[in-house]
Amino acid sequence: MSTATVTSSNPTSSALQANRMASAGDLAGRVGLSTIFLLAGLNKIQGYEGTQGYMASVGVPGELLPLVILVEVLGALLLIFGLFTRITAVALAGFSIVSALLFHADVADPMQFIMFFKNIAMAGGFLVVAAHGAGSWSIDARRKAAR
Repeated sequence: MSTATVTSSNPTSSALQANRMASAGDLAGRVGLSTIFLLAGLNKIQGYEGTQGYMASVGVPGELLPLVILVEVLGALLLIFGLFTRITAVALAGFSIVSALLFHADVADPMQFIMFFKNIAMAGGFLVVAAHGAGSWSIDARRKAAR
């Protein structure tokens, strides 16, 4: 008695499936990285005065808060939709590193240690997005295809 192995005779089918999975992974990664920034920016709007006070307590002018909110909210939305993805990812990587250094540098405090390296890890994720782009499920890909 013999058993036959069934394989797909259509190699483009498996390539198409792999491309869909990669595209879904790219989108999920962009959403995952961006969500914390979107929520943080919206929370800063709700707690505007408190956030300004916290910024001032670590030596950052509270007048910069509108710019911080803009970077977080607009950056998150651009990344989620995959528009200007590479430059946005680089900007958010830089923002993450600067935030780690300014607000979470007390690594002797266990919570600040975790927050510091969370920011560093996110910067790494943003740099991967910057290096590879948004993927095919993005506005950037649609704009490129339209050219």
